[in-house]
Amino acid sequence: MYDVFQQYLDDKIVLTPAEKEKIRACAVVKKLRKRQYLLQEGDVWKYDAFITQGCVRTYSIDEKGIEHIIGFAIENWWTGDRESLLSGKPSRFNIDAIEDSELVLFTHANFEMLCGAIPALNNMVNQILQRSFIAQQNRIQAALSFTAEEKYLQFIDKYRVFANRIPQNMIASYLGITPETLSRIRKQTAKK
Repeated sequence: MYDVFQQYLDDKIVLTPAEKEKIRACAVVKKLRKRQYLLQEGDVWKYDAFITQGCVRTYSIDEKGIEHIIGFAIENWWTGDRESLLSGKPSRFNIDAIEDSELVLFTHANFEMLCGAIPALNNMVNQILQRSFIAQQNRIQAALSFTAEEKYLQFIDKYRVFANRIPQNMIASYLGITPETLSRIRKQTAKK
């Protein structure tokens, strides 16, 4: 499982054998069963987490018991609650496995130490954070401006790999629409 993470790093940056070993020494491998929590609302998130296999979702549950999915993450993606990680405050979110999943975790202190000691890793992380910020801006803009159909079509265009792995009710929650609306949109777009 760690080898998947090492391959990811090798594809992105050049590391010396000593740097690779330093990173490996700080890594903790974790397996999650389908529906198992990685993080529960109210707990403090303390890790930088990389998915080597599987799919997870980040979501909240409102006072009416309705789930609001804010994101999905699959292989070669990072996941976690950045706000809780940086503030040390309890998370407002849950993260659980949609599929059996495997992750590589680093305590935040160890990850910060690695980024400080390995400039290439630090640069890679900064690029990921910049892309993540842009993706969040685009998601907010779509949520405010797009019709339900436009949201769905953009989701399929950007995240086609998710379409067959994630239940439709979860996709609807992510898009901020009802499962019935998503079903109708899917039927309409299939006819086009």
